[in-house]
Amino acid sequence: MNRLYDFIRRHPTWVDSLWAVFLLMLSSLWIVASVSTPPGPDAADPLPRGTGQLIAIVPISLALSLVVALRRRAPEKMLLLATGAGVAQVIADVGPFPGNFAFLVILFTVASRHTRWASRWALAGALLAPTINTLRWPSSPPNATADIFGTLFMTLAFVLAWVLGDSLRTRRAYYLELEQRAKRLEKEREAQAKVAVAAERARIARELHDVVAHNVSVMVVQADGASYVLDASPDQTRMALETISGTGRQALAEMRRLLGVLRSGDTAKRDGDAYVPQPGVEQIADLVEQVRGAGLTVDFRVEGDPHPLPSSVELTAYRIVQEALTNTRKHGGPHVGATVQLCYRDDELSVLAEDDGRGAQRELYQDGGTDGLGHGLIGMRERVGMVGGALEAGPRSGGGFRIRAALPLKGAD
Repeated sequence: MNRLYDFIRRHPTWVDSLWAVFLLMLSSLWIVASVSTPPGPDAADPLPRGTGQLIAIVPISLALSLVVALRRRAPEKMLLLATGAGVAQVIADVGPFPGNFAFLVILFTVASRHTRWASRWALAGALLAPTINTLRWPSSPPNATADIFGTLFMTLAFVLAWVLGDSLRTRRAYYLELEQRAKRLEKEREAQAKVAVAAERARIARELHDVVAHNVSVMVVQADGASYVLDASPDQTRMALETISGTGRQALAEMRRLLGVLRSGDTAKRDGDAYVPQPGVEQIADLVEQVRGAGLTVDFRVEGDPHPLPSSVELTAYRIVQEALTNTRKHGGPHVGATVQLCYRDDELSVLAEDDGRGAQRELYQDGGTDGLGHGLIGMRERVGMVGGALEAGPRSGGGFRIRAALPLKGAD
């Protein structure tokens, strides 16, 4: 059965041709029967008796059979051919015969397509053809009631064929719309997934940069200082090594937290493997102490009444201060001093980080660094933009570098 169904679906014209041959055979048998049957006593005998009628019915039968055979390949042309055959049948006085079944077939086919003028033409024919048939070949003996009911019945049959075809067209259009909508949704899901992946990659890149750049910078500074005073001051060397050790542990802890987020499948963790929480404004004081221990003078001030903040705002503030102090160590030069200020307001948190050093060259903060690969200030702007804030970064008057951020509290998670 599946093979037969596949064959019918792949070769619809062949199937229609078989039905056309069957319809032509019925019409031929009807013609033979009409020729061999003696004339009836009624003057309105529907069977073709005259030579002209017999000559006309043959091409009409062939035309209607062709209509059935090619109805799906050229439905509009076959509708016009069926109309011409019907007009010729009326003119030649060829009464209804089995080949007229092609009218129902072409009505259904045209109504199931999307050519609106052809569908309207077919509907008009469905409404007019039964009336024309009754007027051209009335019942014998005359019976008005039979003619009226016969006309209504045939009109109903023709209109029903058109309605079934139009319903099929509507259902096909509905299924096509559902299929197109499913494809659009699938493409939108793929696009959203790509955007989410890109956003996650950017977030991970920011986190890695903040963790690695800051902690490794502290470790490099302490290692350079330890190597410088290794022989002259063993106590300072020991302190530098302890700072390097503590900074390394902190970097590993933050790396473990960040990588733990990526291990989405690791649901079962040991008690000692809990991930370190995200840093916030309370950890800024520890960050300042760590930087001071690395030899950088930092003035840390808090204005306003501290109050709970959204986690995204706290992390953004911490990373801004962390990046600012890291850049101060990199580009501030010798004897540089830094200032960090947090200002609590009802609707926002203001973060100020500046230094009095020589500051970074313009190409270092405008174009991602001299190699174009820097991510510090780019990451700051991304973080601030994600919470709906504003960031100002650049050289300050009198020398040094200033970073100021306004982080709104409303709408932040």
